Amino acid sequence: MTETVFTYGAPSLKFGPGSSREIGHDLGQYDARRVLLVTDAGVAATGHPARIAEEIRGHGIHVVVFDRARVEPTDASLEEAVAFGRAQGPFDAYVAVGGGSSIDTAKAVNLLGTNAGELMDYVNAPVGGGRAPTQPLRPLVAVPTTTGTGSESTTICVLDVLAQHVKTGISHPRLRPTLAVVDPELTMSQPAMVTAASGMDILCHALESYTARWYADFDAKQPGQRVPYCGANPIADMWSEKALSLLAGSFRAAVRDGGDAAAREQMALAATFAGMGFGNAGVHVPHANAYPIAGRVRNYRPEGYPKDEPIVPHGMAVSLTAPEAFRFTFDAAPERHLRAAHLLDPGADGDGPALLAGVLVDLMRDIGLPCGLAEVGYTDSDVDDLVAGSLQQQRLLATAPREVTAEDLAGVFRGSMENW
Repeated sequence: MTETVFTYGAPSLKFGPGSSREIGHDLGQYDARRVLLVTDAGVAATGHPARIAEEIRGHGIHVVVFDRARVEPTDASLEEAVAFGRAQGPFDAYVAVGGGSSIDTAKAVNLLGTNAGELMDYVNAPVGGGRAPTQPLRPLVAVPTTTGTGSESTTICVLDVLAQHVKTGISHPRLRPTLAVVDPELTMSQPAMVTAASGMDILCHALESYTARWYADFDAKQPGQRVPYCGANPIADMWSEKALSLLAGSFRAAVRDGGDAAAREQMALAATFAGMGFGNAGVHVPHANAYPIAGRVRNYRPEGYPKDEPIVPHGMAVSLTAPEAFRFTFDAAPERHLRAAHLLDPGADGDGPALLAGVLVDLMRDIGLPCGLAEVGYTDSDVDDLVAGSLQQQRLLATAPREVTAEDLAGVFRGSMENW
C-alpha cells in the first residue's frame, strides 16, 4: 500500500520591520524568566543581539549571551556551545539571533540542555546514533539575520562532523523553533556574497520541495514512522510557488543593492515561505551533494565570510550542482520543472531539461556565484569522494523524485565542474 497521509508543521510566525523589538513581550508569553541568547561574533558586531538582549531585560527577564556560534557549525563547535549551556543553565527558553548557524547551534543547546546524552548520540544514522529526544525541549525563539537557511522553520540542525569529513544533521520535530521572528531590518547588513549564497539556499529549498517525490508515492507508514520530510504535497507546493515568484522579482535587486528595503523584505518573505515548504516536503539531490562539497573544502575563501579558514557556504554548496541535478530529475516530473522555470523567469523559452538549468545558470552568473565546482577547488579526481559523501545523505536522497545511484551522482558532479 502507498501513503495516504501527509503532515504539515510550522512555528508560530511574527513578520515585519521592527518585529525583533517585541521579543521580550513574546518570551513573557512562555513564562520565561531566564534565557540563553545564541549568536555569532559577526552578527554580534552588528549590535542587533545586544539590542535584543537589552529589550528582553527590559521585561524583567535575565539574559545570558553566548556569542561564539561558528559559521557552518561543526561537532566541536556545537559541543562547546552545549557545554556552555549546560554549565550556565538551566534556562526557561532560548533565543537565536543570526543565520542558520546560530539557530542550529541554539537547537543543539536546547536539545542537550533538556535531554541526557552527548551530541553524536542524536546525529542522524549512520554518521551518529540517531537517537530521538525523550524529553520536551524549551521554547526557542529564532530570529534570522540572513535570508535563506530556513532554519527558523525547520526540524533540522546541520553540522560538519570533522573526523568523518561529512556534513549531516540532527532531525526531529521537537527541534522546530517555537516562534520565528522575521525582521527584514536585520538583514540589511548582509554582504553581497552572503545575500547571493543564502538566496540560492531559499531558491533550492523551493525548487527541491516542489520537485520532490509526491507524498502518496511513498510506502504507507505507521504514525510513529512518519518523518518531517514527507514529500511534495499540496500545502508545500503553495509555499514553494510563492517563494519562487518572490525571488523572481527581488533576488537580483537585493544582491545588487543591499540597501533596497523593498527587495530585502521580499527576500525575507521568500525565505519564510520556502522554509514552510521544504520544512515539510523535504529537499533532495542538490542538498545531499552540498554536504560533501562543504565538508571537503580545502582552500576556498569567499568574499563576505570569515577568512580564518576555508569555507564553501551552505547555500553556495547547494547551488553548485543544482543545474545538473535538475537536468537529472527532469524526466520524473517535467511539468513541475517547467512550471518552476517559468515562475523564476516568465520569459524563459523551451520545454526540455535544459530550461530550468539554464534559468538557474543565468541567475547564478548575474549574482556573482562561482561558475562550478572547479572554481571552489574540486577536480574530477574528487568525484568518488564527493559521491561517497552524498550517498550518506539517504534521508535526503529518499525524497528525490527518481532513484539515485552512485553512477547518477557521479554524472551530476562531473557535469557541475563548470556550469557555464
